[in-house]
Amino acid sequence: MYFGLSEDQTMLQDSVGRFLETASELELVRGFAEGDAALASNLQHGLMELGVPLVLVPEEYGGLGMGVLEAALIQEAMGRHVAPTSFTAAYAMAVIGLREAGSEQQKSDWLGQIAGGQTLMGVGVTEAIGGREGAGLTLDGDKLSGRASFVLGADLATHFMLTTGAELVIVARDATGLSETALTTIDKTRNVLNLDLDGVACEVLHGDGKTGVARMIDVGRVLLAADSLGAANMMLEKAVDYSKDREQFNRPIGSFQAVKHMCAEMAAKLEPCRSLVWYAAYAQDHVDDEAALVSCLAKSHLAEVGKYIARTSTEVHGGMGFTDLLGLHYWFKRIGANRQLLGGPEAVREEAAKLQGWA
Repeated sequence: MYFGLSEDQTMLQDSVGRFLETASELELVRGFAEGDAALASNLQHGLMELGVPLVLVPEEYGGLGMGVLEAALIQEAMGRHVAPTSFTAAYAMAVIGLREAGSEQQKSDWLGQIAGGQTLMGVGVTEAIGGREGAGLTLDGDKLSGRASFVLGADLATHFMLTTGAELVIVARDATGLSETALTTIDKTRNVLNLDLDGVACEVLHGDGKTGVARMIDVGRVLLAADSLGAANMMLEKAVDYSKDREQFNRPIGSFQAVKHMCAEMAAKLEPCRSLVWYAAYAQDHVDDEAALVSCLAKSHLAEVGKYIARTSTEVHGGMGFTDLLGLHYWFKRIGANRQLLGGPEAVREEAAKLQGWA
């Protein structure tokens, strides 16, 4: 049995990576962080051309019928290049929600629109994990009221998939009674929103909303772990390259034992994470009994390893690591935001313990 990626999977990740090398280069990311919204639109257009919206959509609805592993490989490339978009994670969660909780007619309508690029979904499921005081949604017939916080994929979304806890609902971004507030987070490469709704018309998905939300969260956590994996890998590479170029006492600092140990420790901690993330993504489609557990393990472990590598890579760079010149802080903060989105490591580990009957 072969436990690596297939040739097609490798080609998929490489093609996305090559696109992002120029479409999400550091100067463009810096511009986005300073308020230039054009990059999000350009990235969206490029990802559409690459077929990313088709990856998780079943073939009968116009998609490619691939799995969460392929989506995770794309998300890893996104994290590696700190691409200013939540598109892949939000899109994947929305598709999973429709696949799990939508009726056949709703799947046909919405998945077809997602595959064709007519609909872009943001997602808000934070309240299903642990909402802030005053947050949460209530449904009265087909009218939705309340607040949804930390909504992902907000940049170019035409619709939002939200949850009341028991149901999944879809609302149009331009619906009457919906107002949005941009949230300030440490991560300037992705935008998140608070949505306030007052009797907003919505479409309720007809299937099991609780199961749909649980599956969305599992997949979202895996993709955030993949994003952190890509970001951490880039920070490691940057630290190694810098240690070869930076000289002290007429020697590259990479020749000093202390720096060698720091780089080796980062590599030793990161390399096993790759198989963990790949398996967690594979399990979402093929090992139902383990899907929730391994998504928790991948999310919580990458949160800790990513934090370690972000800190250590910055230390290897010395004072330069804290400047905007190298832009290292974009990867650092991306990893920090991923650590908390859809549940911090402590909360997610507690959830994993409950799944195994330990708490």
